[in-house]
Amino acid sequence: MVKIQVEYTCSIMQGNILVIEDVKKMSDLISLYLSREGFEIKTAKSAEEGFEIIKDFQPELIILDINLPGMDGFEFLQKFRRDNNTPVLIVSARDSDEDQISGLGIGADDYIIKPFSIKVLVARVRASFRRSKDFSETRFSDNKNQENILSFGPFILNYDLCILIKNGERVRLTTKEYACLTCLTENPGKPMDVESIYKKVWKNNYGDLTTVAVYIQRLRKRIEDDPTNPIYIRTVHGLGYCFNAAGEAE
Repeated sequence: MVKIQVEYTCSIMQGNILVIEDVKKMSDLISLYLSREGFEIKTAKSAEEGFEIIKDFQPELIILDINLPGMDGFEFLQKFRRDNNTPVLIVSARDSDEDQISGLGIGADDYIIKPFSIKVLVARVRASFRRSKDFSETRFSDNKNQENILSFGPFILNYDLCILIKNGERVRLTTKEYACLTCLTENPGKPMDVESIYKKVWKNNYGDLTTVAVYIQRLRKRIEDDPTNPIYIRTVHGLGYCFNAAGEAE
């Protein structure tokens, strides 16, 4: 039984979360209290439905049950991790060491065993978002000359607030999408190879470099009028990607 102790509401949007849980009462409970904390919530009853929602919703955190109809949580996580680094928090009644080791081993960022305190869940969620925000706010601080705001085309990129604005409206970016954009904008007009982008954004010297192309494609969908003919994030064949602040067609 989940202990309910959160009693206040929050009107400030904190981030967006996908809850993949087939037990409606549990899904509704998690959604209720995280919504009160200021998070935007989408829910899915299965892993398959979760993948469909991800196409448009782009969650910044996924709360995942293991025992799901059809594809189970472990299978979902393995497939999801092929090209996504979005934090995943497993919430499951499966409490064996083997299950926890498996979940964390294939890519979960945290593991909570049911029954749980809602206060603990909220704290873990907030900690996940805080780690992501701390990563974004570093803004690759080795660049000492970076200005706080960059304007290009109809966009304003605010490095202090870690947000991108287009014509007065916020463009919803995931942590890694924002980090990729920041990486490129800190080197305007300079092609950056895939390996360099991967090292800066993922802070890792080893990994699947095709992940960079996946995130560049997603970023283009966010900011380019025609993602198939990008003007801001260009591909420089043989060299990588280059940010073009002027937004001029080739």
